[in-house]
Amino acid sequence: MTKLKALIEKRNQLVAAMQALVDAANTETRAFTNEELADFEQKKAEVADLDKTIAAMDEMRAIEDTGKQQPKTQEKGDTKEQLEYRVFDSYLRGRLEVRDDPDPAPADTAVNMTKGENGAVIPTTIIHKIIDKVYNISPIFAMATRYNMGGTITIPYYDDSEADITMDYQEEFVELESKVGSIKNISLGGFLAGVLTVISKSLLNNSNFDLVGFVINKMAQNIAKWIEKELINGTEGKITGLSTLTAGVTATSATAVTSDELIDLQEEIPDVYQTDAVWVMSKKTRTAIRKLKDGQNNYLLNRDFNARWGYTLLGKEVYVSDNMPDMAAGKRAILYGDFSGLAVKMTENWEINILREKFATQHALGVYAYLEMDSKIENAQKLTALAMKA
Repeated sequence: MTKLKALIEKRNQLVAAMQALVDAANTETRAFTNEELADFEQKKAEVADLDKTIAAMDEMRAIEDTGKQQPKTQEKGDTKEQLEYRVFDSYLRGRLEVRDDPDPAPADTAVNMTKGENGAVIPTTIIHKIIDKVYNISPIFAMATRYNMGGTITIPYYDDSEADITMDYQEEFVELESKVGSIKNISLGGFLAGVLTVISKSLLNNSNFDLVGFVINKMAQNIAKWIEKELINGTEGKITGLSTLTAGVTATSATAVTSDELIDLQEEIPDVYQTDAVWVMSKKTRTAIRKLKDGQNNYLLNRDFNARWGYTLLGKEVYVSDNMPDMAAGKRAILYGDFSGLAVKMTENWEINILREKFATQHALGVYAYLEMDSKIENAQKLTALAMKA
């Protein structure tokens, strides 16, 4: 019997003896005697000392095994998420090999990372955590209508901007005049984009550091920042996003807005789409609007701790984005509306891999991601913008 196993058995015997003392008092509906209480406390102290010793022995064994053999990544009762989290942590720290065989490992063995064409592929649960984090960081992306599929898709929509089905009084024997909107569509393809995060190996060597959580947060921040920039501003010849959105209101100034202009902008959206409408602007624009008052000397923009982002303007929440331009000549400084009117198509499977050798001379590790995405306005009635005077 190994020393570790003997210590564990001794601990279990002490716990059983403690339970017997509790059961005896419980059965007889009485308190511990002085002798029983002293015995219980003594055994409790011994269990605590044994726990510390067992933990220390486990830690030393893990340190000695590092680099010599594959760590035990699967523990009894592990969920898939817990297992993949532990596997990915071991791989990042260089304690886990990468298998060329893409088939899953047997259930009773450690699960290894799968080697793809461009490196080791991150487990799906880790990818989903990154995607969820991106949604949280970029509300515009989260509010948009998303289509998770590959290839090119065509989305039809009904355009009633020039004509629509109408009903009116009619004279007998006079032909009804047909009026109807038109069915149009937008086409969404896929533009390839990549992001790279470099991690210091000093972090890899710190066993107390949540390395997987760090990777998830850093990747999500980089991805969300780029996605939101493209959704708001677009890139010529690539993703258009909201860049084609026509300004519903043009400010009379190149550097300031009035309360009336904000009211006019809000009224651009039909009431049927006002329920989920929000404001989007830069921090400097929000600061300027915070100083505006109505005719009763009340501030238009209010601090609201119940709002998702802490402020409301004319009854609607205000989201600040670093990707929005400040108030300057010709700039679209404010967006307003229901952002489900923006369509975003993205491939369902993101490719997120590890670069271990490339940054070895920098004492670092690279984590990179590729995704395919496209975005266009799907329903222009839900969205509008305020442009500053040119």
